[in-house]
Amino acid sequence: MIDAAARGAWRELEAKLRPFIARRVRSEVDTEDVLQDVFVRMQRGLAGLRENERFGPWMYQVARSAIVDHQRVAAKHRVVDGHELEEQPLDVEDDDRAVEEELASYLALFVAMLPSPYREALTLVELEGLTQKQAAKMLGISRSGMKSRVQRGRVQLRKALENCCHIALDARGRVVACERRADGRLPDGCCG
Repeated sequence: MIDAAARGAWRELEAKLRPFIARRVRSEVDTEDVLQDVFVRMQRGLAGLRENERFGPWMYQVARSAIVDHQRVAAKHRVVDGHELEEQPLDVEDDDRAVEEELASYLALFVAMLPSPYREALTLVELEGLTQKQAAKMLGISRSGMKSRVQRGRVQLRKALENCCHIALDARGRVVACERRADGRLPDGCCG
């Protein structure tokens, strides 16, 4: 028998995964099937999980994999009733874009935490959209000096983001999940 704490943990996972899956499959029945498949995969793969703090991104990766497998099987076994059905494209990336947009909305707060030369460089180049040449001219420094500040600023920004949150990327380098670390430091003004 499963104890109350374990049942509560599975319910909490289900509350996070159900809407994530439901946005990516066609019906409630498919959502249930995929959710159960995700739970089975998680149970089997849990022992191989290397870092406990990486659980959130791993969980969503397992879910994405199960959704893709479900869609692949469904496409192979699609029943056509005599005439061609119009394909309804599944927008698998809407939620992923929402994660990217949410993270981007906090980016300026993280940039503001950086030391002055890097903060200025990233604000001009990344947030205001100036070229590195334009930003260098504005600050009165060489183009290579600006390039160096931008590169170093990006490294510091990445470290700040990784210290705050677990960020999962897909194969194309796009953000697909972002979960705050328990000990992560958020910038002032950031909701946590």
